[in-house]
Amino acid sequence: MPLAPAITPTAAEPSSTASRARVYLFRGALGPIFSRGMDHLTEKIQRAGVRADVYEFTICSFIASAAIKDYREDPAPIVLIGHSMGGRCALLFAETLQNEGFPVSLVVTIDPARMSPDVPLNVEHFINIFLSKDVLGGGDIKPKQGFRGSYASYDLAQHDEVSHITIDKMDAIHQQLIAKIVRLTAAPAKVEGEVIPLRYVVPAGEEIELWDSGMAVTARSRDTLQTLALRYRLPQWSLTQINQMPDDAPLTAGERIIVPRYLTPLTTVSEPVSSRP
Repeated sequence: MPLAPAITPTAAEPSSTASRARVYLFRGALGPIFSRGMDHLTEKIQRAGVRADVYEFTICSFIASAAIKDYREDPAPIVLIGHSMGGRCALLFAETLQNEGFPVSLVVTIDPARMSPDVPLNVEHFINIFLSKDVLGGGDIKPKQGFRGSYASYDLAQHDEVSHITIDKMDAIHQQLIAKIVRLTAAPAKVEGEVIPLRYVVPAGEEIELWDSGMAVTARSRDTLQTLALRYRLPQWSLTQINQMPDDAPLTAGERIIVPRYLTPLTTVSEPVSSRP
């Protein structure tokens, strides 16, 4: 069983600041049939006290134009979420806002179309959840050169229980996204230090934890990937994969190791004796 994350991504209580945010969600092709997860997520976000509306991807440019008008009148944080072709729409929407000089707080693409553009530079936080082997989606979205926001990509190809028409309906993912939206729009995260992109293939049977980015930590004397996983309450696979080293790889004091993190700083736990210098 994977260890619990340092910061459990549960939905937060709504706040007056969070309620000013605007969340735009977009269904994919034949959305009322195959992208109903966007409708369910919209309802959950609304119940968390945040304004959210769901649309067909076919009216993406129209909704983006309306959003520009709304932002000029009231520059509230903007969040964009899309499934399949709706994911492509979310990125095009962000590009439209970039042309106007407007930021986007968070973009989430859920198994987006392969023809989707890269993440534009005005996006502060980006998450892609996709199935690399999928022919209906499968978009492995990359950030544009010069991107400075937080970036995390999660390939669920090894999760046979997930398909293109179920990936948008996963309640565990919904709850994590809601928590992020409420936190981000209530108090925009100011990530200190180096922001390292994350790219994961989530192993079969492992929980799907949507970290926001990576950060570098320094190994201490007698540290191992196992002790670091315990210290930061992370599943060990998350360290072996992102650092491209085996579980039993020896670490030297001062070695740079990447660990995933949420936007709120990770909390350490009591260290095992073997990890102390």
